[in-house]
Amino acid sequence: MKKTLKERILKTKIAADMVRRDQINDRLKFAADNSRKNVFAALSTSQEGLADEQVEQLRELHGDNNVTHGKKESLFKRLCNAFINPFTAILFVLAIVSACTEIIWAAPGEKDATTVIIITVMVLVSGILRFVQETRSGNAAAKLSAMIHTTAAVTRKHHGTQEIPMDEIVVGDIVTLSAGDMIPADLRIVTAKDLFISQSALTGESEPVEKLPQKQKITGAITEASNLAFMGSNVISGSATGVVIATGNDTMLGDMAKHLSEKPAKTSFEKGVNSVSWVLIRFMLIMVPIVLFLNGFAKGDWLNAALFAISIAVGLTPEMLPMIVTTCLAKGAIAMSRQKVIIKDLNAIQNLGSIDVLCTDKTGTLTKDKVALEYHLNVMGEEDDRILRHAFLNSYYQTGLKNLMDKAIIERTHALIERTPAFAVLENNYTKVDEIPFDFERRRMSIVVADKKGKTQMITKGAIEEMLSISTFVEYHGEVVELTDEMKKMVLTKVNDLNNNGMRVLGISQKTNPSPVGAFSVADENNMVLIGYLAFLDPPKETTAAAVKALQEYGVAVKILTGDNEKVTKYICKQVGLSVDRILTGDQLDDMTDTELTKAAENTTIFAKLSPLQKARVVTLLRENGHSVGYMGDGINDAAAMKASDVGISVDTAVDIAKESANVILLEKDLMVLEQGIIEGRKTYANMIKYIKMTASSNFGNMFSVLAASAFLPFLPMASIHLILLNLIYDISCTAIPWDNVDAEFLKEPRKWDASSVSKFMLWIGPTSSVFDIVTYLVMFFVICPAVCGGSFHSLDPASQTMFIALFQAGWFVESMWSQTLVIHMIRTPKLPFLRSRASVPVVLLTFTGIAVLTAIPFLPFGTHIGLSALPPVYFTWLAGIIVAYVTLATIMKKLYIRKYGELL
Repeated sequence: MKKTLKERILKTKIAADMVRRDQINDRLKFAADNSRKNVFAALSTSQEGLADEQVEQLRELHGDNNVTHGKKESLFKRLCNAFINPFTAILFVLAIVSACTEIIWAAPGEKDATTVIIITVMVLVSGILRFVQETRSGNAAAKLSAMIHTTAAVTRKHHGTQEIPMDEIVVGDIVTLSAGDMIPADLRIVTAKDLFISQSALTGESEPVEKLPQKQKITGAITEASNLAFMGSNVISGSATGVVIATGNDTMLGDMAKHLSEKPAKTSFEKGVNSVSWVLIRFMLIMVPIVLFLNGFAKGDWLNAALFAISIAVGLTPEMLPMIVTTCLAKGAIAMSRQKVIIKDLNAIQNLGSIDVLCTDKTGTLTKDKVALEYHLNVMGEEDDRILRHAFLNSYYQTGLKNLMDKAIIERTHALIERTPAFAVLENNYTKVDEIPFDFERRRMSIVVADKKGKTQMITKGAIEEMLSISTFVEYHGEVVELTDEMKKMVLTKVNDLNNNGMRVLGISQKTNPSPVGAFSVADENNMVLIGYLAFLDPPKETTAAAVKALQEYGVAVKILTGDNEKVTKYICKQVGLSVDRILTGDQLDDMTDTELTKAAENTTIFAKLSPLQKARVVTLLRENGHSVGYMGDGINDAAAMKASDVGISVDTAVDIAKESANVILLEKDLMVLEQGIIEGRKTYANMIKYIKMTASSNFGNMFSVLAASAFLPFLPMASIHLILLNLIYDISCTAIPWDNVDAEFLKEPRKWDASSVSKFMLWIGPTSSVFDIVTYLVMFFVICPAVCGGSFHSLDPASQTMFIALFQAGWFVESMWSQTLVIHMIRTPKLPFLRSRASVPVVLLTFTGIAVLTAIPFLPFGTHIGLSALPPVYFTWLAGIIVAYVTLATIMKKLYIRKYGELL
């Protein structure tokens, strides 16, 4: 009932949030679609701003201009959550039961806290390690507030224009903007002069966009409105005033922050570890009651039977799993730090290795994030340095803000100065006479220069359609000819070819000896001569094609999710070796159901003109379709998709929200580094799954052996303290596994956590050891123990029977360690161990040290204290034969298992 009520409350909250968002969107649409006068009236404001009493009322109504997120979990709650997982929960219960049976209810002389201490230490270590990991993880939404801890210029009645903290801005405030300012809230532009705003971090658009004060009917996304500006974007050039329409959580940025503060979906790593945990717990729930009742009824000692059943439960639980997992992850993170990669969340290193789809933005990931002038062509489409010289004069001598294309022209010219003398005199051989600045209606800019001989030139560059409209002539094969319709068609065809290759094209026109100085105006931009084109591109990095190929070789499909247009994206993708056969745009996505998009996404490489939530939708659907997905991005528009992915990847130059949403931070924005991360992640997975499979199978084998022993032995084959000590020493010897070598073949494809493979492995390999455990029982019970103790068990007096039991238990204690430990080397590789695939030096040293230590225990006073007896020399002859036979059978079973299931790990 409580759950139902909670779900109803949650649904009500979601519905209320959706209604509120719709109301905010309606307010923005109204502001965009209405005149300044109507907007002022609706907001009860004016060009002079708000009065003081209005400010307080509006703050009460709409709240502060802060982007907030859900309640932060307390330290105590996070600490408690760190201990809530299947392994630690079952161990904690076992520790309580063991404390009752071995300490509280035990006779005064028989109290023994060893088992409780060992289990409690394991619980504490695993929980504390998890707590430390989660504490180190950043909170993405918290960083949004830090982005707006600055001031803005606001006009208010009786105070004029003043700088105030951004969080004090309210709906209806009049904000003044200039170049370099961050937009402090969602605004309706009221007045503007050459206003150019970068929305790339919010929408993914690679170029700054024009903002105008005229009213506009919104037909597409709200962010495309040319008279609205949004919190989180920046003024590149120009100036403006705007009226605040939405603040804080009501802004577009605030809406994104709300999505980011939601609990992220479980990653493939978390799902995998949990599924493996529940497999082992299910085995435990079956085995433990059987062992308890078999021993209780057979031996009549229910307390010892209970203690032994607890030991079985502990034996089936890989106590060191949290420690092994953390060590594997930490080792991988350290290795990645040497590759200039910071792993924020340790779990991310394994998730990185498991991905089979990498979704990434285009700008700065595939490309250099720097516009370059690819071609300077005459109208015939031929390289012509004269075109570059004219373009340089236009860009170099203008006084307005030089955009990325101007900078690209100047950079290309400087690069040619040394080898082309004609370029060396450009900066000193000309004098600027006048200019006609760029504006967004004309989409062109003109400069007038004079050389030392007095020759005057007007040089104009701009969008090709605009250049054709002001040009009457064209320079064709060295001659100035009339710009006929046929010639225009030829020009547009060549430009279209460049556009189809993802390039942005500007036209260059000129005319000699224009109007006299001081009389230049837009009216002079006519009867010009079109001389050529400039083609710009944000080129792919030199390493991108190799990185894409390497990722594909490792079974990782690369998909591009970008806010940029499809033509540019298609060209870049073609250059780096990605398929361009299928492209989906944001508009097409909106017309598709989740089922249709899921199917289409499987075969689509390029997703263009996407909004942030569309990116997150694609990532979510890919994950729901069974993929492990990584997402790489650096803008606010990428943060939601990072949250939706198994592993979010960003760079140190990214916006704060992107870096905080990411699990992995690259100090160099290079896909090639990701290849190393994926390899390291797969090594981490390989070594974790080795431990889980070998430990689960050997422990299961031991428990299976216990069932057999319980059926015919008149005593327990091993005391509870022996089982726990055996398990502890074995697990300690496994702590070197994170540093183990991994076969190169294993790294070639992504691996998913599969709990069923663990259970199959247990059932196949586990009973193999049981065969030789039973052989050990028979040898000890009928051969070695009678020989040492002077007769069969039932013919001996109580003291001799005690010695018989101690010797028997020591024999199985030692044999179990030998078989369990040597099988590490058998299971760690499908190849022949020691010959075709060698374990790392730490693994060899620690495993054989574990064997030596445990073999020595029966001969030490500590062994006597825990009820073991020294073994006779003849035992080791038998042991050698048993181990050789076991290794042989384990190798055969391993080959059969691989033949049946296709892989070992």
